[in-house]
Amino acid sequence: MNRYDSYKDSGVEWIGEIPSVWKFGKMKYQLSNNDGGVWGSDVENENDGTVVIRSTEITIDGQWDLSNPMKRILTDSEIEKTLLYSGDIVLTKSSGSPNHIGKSVIVNSEVENLKCCYSNFVQRLRFRNYNSKLYHYILNNHVVREQYRYLTQTTTGLGNLNGTTLNEVFLPFIPLSEQQQIVTFLDTKTSLIDSLIEKTQRKIELLKEKRTSLINEVVTKGLNPNVEMKDSGVEWIGEIPKGWRIGKLYQYSEMSNGSTPSRDKPEYWENGTIPWMSSGEINKKKIRDIDGRITQEGFENSSTKILPIGTVMMGLNGQGKTKGTVGILEIETTCNQSLCGMIFKDDMYPMFSYYFLDSQYYHIRGLVGEGQREGISVSFLGRYPLVVPPISEQQQIVEYLDEQTQLIDNTTSIEEKRIELLKEYRQSLISEVVTGKRKVVE
Repeated sequence: MNRYDSYKDSGVEWIGEIPSVWKFGKMKYQLSNNDGGVWGSDVENENDGTVVIRSTEITIDGQWDLSNPMKRILTDSEIEKTLLYSGDIVLTKSSGSPNHIGKSVIVNSEVENLKCCYSNFVQRLRFRNYNSKLYHYILNNHVVREQYRYLTQTTTGLGNLNGTTLNEVFLPFIPLSEQQQIVTFLDTKTSLIDSLIEKTQRKIELLKEKRTSLINEVVTKGLNPNVEMKDSGVEWIGEIPKGWRIGKLYQYSEMSNGSTPSRDKPEYWENGTIPWMSSGEINKKKIRDIDGRITQEGFENSSTKILPIGTVMMGLNGQGKTKGTVGILEIETTCNQSLCGMIFKDDMYPMFSYYFLDSQYYHIRGLVGEGQREGISVSFLGRYPLVVPPISEQQQIVEYLDEQTQLIDNTTSIEEKRIELLKEYRQSLISEVVTGKRKVVE
């Protein structure tokens, strides 16, 4: 790895030494503009107004997400003041997540052509006689992001940066003669890394599709490809083996949801020993770790009940992917009203029921709608069709799926770790180059 001839201390612990020919100082000495935005007023017609960039349009890795831009009514003077041009850097200055504070993106020609302005939730930075692409790399690296942790002011649960605190951020002052060469090097290298990440993400998507397809095929068609089939009478299930039955969930399980003991009574919650789960904890296949606890008094004064090991849980509502998600209990627990527990009878193997309902995730969500307010009722869920093979076949199917899905899950985990390592390498490479630890100029 090439190094510069000599180095000096930057004065910042996590940056360390920088090349002797470089300088180091506060960002305010490099900026021509450090401006807050505007918010304007509501539009009456979706075709009216100006696109106003919020933190939502900035991804955590410094890219644009313009899938759902916001339009606002702005005055001519507000538009003139906040219109974005290629090379501008837009930075998030308010968020409830430390990882999102300071995430930034560089305005390209596509965004400029949209004639976007920016909101008061973000800040616009313009660098004076410096390559803005280079400083976009620096601002999105831990070289700067680490400093935001100390500069962020917290109010009402939100972390906040402002123009004054951003001025105090320390940056390397890289000679103009080196800037474009560094940008060219980083563009080339990060493009290769990003391409690898994209391919790996696609591989993970295909593995997940394979997993879903495998489960769906086996729980509705069985393991014997030569078995005689019959019509299930359910359009989206199709044919099933001749010896199988179709029933309803309520016929084969005891179904109930829980409740939330009053939050106004500390004696229901303080020093609780009874596990109590909410919908946010159902994202695990096998549920064994529960964060919540209620007391015996809280349990006795609510309509919740103890759910035994082997209970299949389903999320009844939720804004994200919680609705329709299933898991199976490996501990005894109680739950709140956003979950339904299904205790299956002797002729249904719980893990088979889990696999079947997991395969129906997208269909169930489609039936009840994707809207935030629309949830699954216990009565609706009880009428949902259930495939019922003989109990011996259920056990064979579960053993097969446990083995095959574990192989897929292991491969997926390896690929997810690969992405983490690639992202770490990307950040490390940028850090080495923009602090001069690695010399990439001729």
